[in-house]
Amino acid sequence: MSYQFKYDERLGISIPIIEKGWEQYSIHEQEQILFEWEEFRSDIPSRIKELEKIITKKQEELSREENFALSCKLNDEISRLASTINDLNIWFRIQQDTQARSHH
Repeated sequence: MSYQFKYDERLGISIPIIEKGWEQYSIHEQEQILFEWEEFRSDIPSRIKELEKIITKKQEELSREENFALSCKLNDEISRLASTINDLNIWFRIQQDTQARSHH
C-alpha cells in the first residue's frame, strides 16, 4: 500500500501520508483514501472546539497574570494552540480541495 494514516500528536488526529502524487492513484485508491480520511477528518471540529476551550482558559489566566515571564509563557502557549487550530482548518479543507480537483 502506498499510503497510510499516522497519528499526529500535535494535531490530535491521524493524517494521511501518501507516497506519490494524487493523480498517480487509481480512482479506486483515491476513493479508498478519501473514505478513510473522512473518518479521521470528522474528528477535526471537536478537536478545534477542545483547543478553543484551552485557549479561552489560558487567555483568562493571562488577563490575571502579573508576572511578565509567566505572561510570555502563556502567550506562547496560546500562540501554539492557535497555530494548531489553523493547521487543523487546513486539513479539514483538504478533502473538498481534492474532490474538486478530481472532478476537473
